[in-house]
Amino acid sequence: MNFDELSRYEIDGELQFIEIEHGFVYAEINNARAHATVSTYSGQLLSYRPKDRQEDLLFVSDKAYYEAGKAIKGGIPVCWPWFGPDPENRGRPAHGFVRNRQWQVSGSESLADGSTKIILSITDSEATRALWPHPFQLDIEITVGDTLRVELVTHNTGNDSITISQALHSYFRVGDITSVSVLGLDGINYIDKANDSARKTQAGPLTISSEVDRIYTDTSGDLTIDDASLERKISIASSGCSTAVVWNPWVNIAASMADLGDDDYLQMLCVETANAGPETVTITAGDCYRLSAEYSIT
Repeated sequence: MNFDELSRYEIDGELQFIEIEHGFVYAEINNARAHATVSTYSGQLLSYRPKDRQEDLLFVSDKAYYEAGKAIKGGIPVCWPWFGPDPENRGRPAHGFVRNRQWQVSGSESLADGSTKIILSITDSEATRALWPHPFQLDIEITVGDTLRVELVTHNTGNDSITISQALHSYFRVGDITSVSVLGLDGINYIDKANDSARKTQAGPLTISSEVDRIYTDTSGDLTIDDASLERKISIASSGCSTAVVWNPWVNIAASMADLGDDDYLQMLCVETANAGPETVTITAGDCYRLSAEYSIT
């Protein structure tokens, strides 16, 4: 799909496409409710800000790569069809292969409540089948309004069942990570990836004072990021999963990452909607599966 073909998905006064100097194409949504930016490369939401808010919901590193074949550090990258390291130890990229490929715009709509919806899609190709030998169509449906809704829809277009893990790898902007707490995880068991995958149980609110890399299992209900520094709370209502991943690289890992500033760990926190760790999803031939998250700011 070339740039000119995208004009059929534009919506006057709400959605337009722009070419960025590094060669990517962005969908810019600017309606009466909120502003958002979506990259067609990687099918990735990069920005969301309700009109009554000064700060963006999402964090994107100033050192993020904007190069074909590389992931963009920040926003909401899509991890699919596996989360984390290659589950078969074949040397395939971590977090799958869709977060560093071009997606196609497949739909847009102005909704009655003033929200704007855009759909991007990616399908199997010779290159993807060399990594993962299954036919598929993967859609990301993004609805921008008073709240932000992101839905990842896997269509199994083949003749056999497929098994996946996946995540909406959301990077949230925070004012100061040391004054942030995550609510809704009390009593939940988790796998502590920063401590040799030890099995532990959360006691009380989660606060961050060192590297955190955790897979919370059997989660239910909304999660809330309470950010005292920015004086806001971010509510995350997820469906299609019972897993939440929480990640902050802290000092040493942030300093070791070329696409993350040394102090960026202070302004970001990943709280991810996922099917990860022990939770996988099997989709029979011809069926689809929907993973979704709705984010609101108070």
